[in-house]
Amino acid sequence: MSQVKKKILVIGAGFAGLQVIKTLANNKRFEITVVDKKNHHLFQPLLYQVATAVLSPADIAIPSRSITTKYKNVKILLGDVTAIDFNNRKVEFQNNSESYDYLVLATGARTSYFGNNSWKEKTLGLKNLKDALSIRRRILLSFEQAELIGNYEKAKSFMHYVIIGGGPTGVELAGSIAELSHNIIRKDFRNIDSGMTKVTLIEAGPRLLAAFSEKSSAFTQEKLERRGVEVLTSSPVLDITDTGVVLKDRTIESKTVIWAAGVEGSELAKNLPLNKDKANRIIVDEFCRTTEYPEVFVIGDAANYGKGLSKPLPGVSPVAMQQGRYVAKTIDSIEKNRPLTPFHYFDKGNMATIGRTDAVAEFGKIRLKGIFGWFGWLFVHLVYQVGFKNKVSTLLSWVWSYLTFRAGSRLIQEEMDELSVRS
Repeated sequence: MSQVKKKILVIGAGFAGLQVIKTLANNKRFEITVVDKKNHHLFQPLLYQVATAVLSPADIAIPSRSITTKYKNVKILLGDVTAIDFNNRKVEFQNNSESYDYLVLATGARTSYFGNNSWKEKTLGLKNLKDALSIRRRILLSFEQAELIGNYEKAKSFMHYVIIGGGPTGVELAGSIAELSHNIIRKDFRNIDSGMTKVTLIEAGPRLLAAFSEKSSAFTQEKLERRGVEVLTSSPVLDITDTGVVLKDRTIESKTVIWAAGVEGSELAKNLPLNKDKANRIIVDEFCRTTEYPEVFVIGDAANYGKGLSKPLPGVSPVAMQQGRYVAKTIDSIEKNRPLTPFHYFDKGNMATIGRTDAVAEFGKIRLKGIFGWFGWLFVHLVYQVGFKNKVSTLLSWVWSYLTFRAGSRLIQEEMDELSVRS
C-alpha cells in the first residue's frame, strides 16, 4: 500500500518559498504545490541595476518552472490568491482552489508609505521588475525630454532625481543614477550635459545605512558625495507633490521621486484574520508558525519573527532563505514525530554597493570597504544568483560595463508621441 503524501501549499516563490521547495524536492513524503502571481523567481538585490539600465530583466529573473523541472513532487500554479479558508484548509485563486495539510505563506512585502498613501501616485517604488522598468523608463525619458528642451534652466526638474530612504536600496540607487548620468551617458547628448544632473538622497534618520557601523555609514556618505550625490540626513519628508518633495527647511523640485523608505506586509497578509504588527507582517512563534493555526507557517518579509530578540528580524534575503530551509525541515520533523527546535537566525552580515569599485560589507568583526568590499559584494551576489545562465550573463554584463563605462539595457519601449515636453 502506497503512502499517502502530505500536501504542502507554498504561496510565493521568492527567496523564502524557493528554499522550502528545494529542501523538500523529491521527498516522497510530500506533494508540494506552489501558487505565485508571477511566473518567475526574482533576485531582488539587483533590481536597482535593472532600474538604472546596467542589467536586463532576464539577468536577474528565471522562470519558476525551469527551477522545478527535475522536482517530481512539485507543481507550479500561476495565480493570485484571493482567499484562505483556514478552518477547512483551502486556498482560493483564479476561480480554483487547493487544499493543504501544511500552508507556507511566503508572500513577501510591498512598499509602505507610513500612512501617506497619496504619495504612492507621486513616487516610484522598487519591489519588482515592473517597478524597476518603470524607474528605468522614467530616467531614460527624462534625459530625452531634457535633450528636446535643450535648456538646462528649463529642463533641470527633469534632471533632478530624488531618492527617499537611506538604506541599501536608496544608497545603491543614488550611486548608480549618479554614475549613469555623470559618466556612462555623458557623451551621448548634444543639447544638454548629463553631467549637470543632480541626485539627492534623503534620510529621515541621523545617518545612512542604519544597520551598519557608523564608520561604514560615514564612508558611504563620503563616497556618494564624491560622486555628486547630495545627501540629506535627519530630514523627514513632510509632503510629496506633483512638482517635488517638501522638507522642513526647503522644497526640492523633481520630476522623478523614488521611494525606498519602507516596506509592509503584502495585500494578502494584510487581509488575513491573523495576528499582525503595525506593518501588516504576520506575527509568528519560535517555530515560524502562526499562533492561530499550527499548520500554517509564515516566512520571509511577510513574517514578524521576534521570539527572544530585542527587535524582529529584518526583511532581508538571508533571513528569508534560512527560514525557508528551517520550515521545510520542521515540517519533515513533524511528520517523523521528532522534537522541534526553535528557529535561530545566523547573521551573515550586511553589504551595500555605492558604485563602481566602492561598497561596504560587514561580516561580524570583519569590515570591508572600497574595492575589497566591492569584490566581496560581487562574489556574494553571483553565488546567490539562481541559474547558471543568470550568473554568466550578469557577470558578462558587469565586466562589459566595468571595462567600457557603458550601460547595456537602455531601451525605451514607448514611442515618442507618449512624451509631453514642456518648454
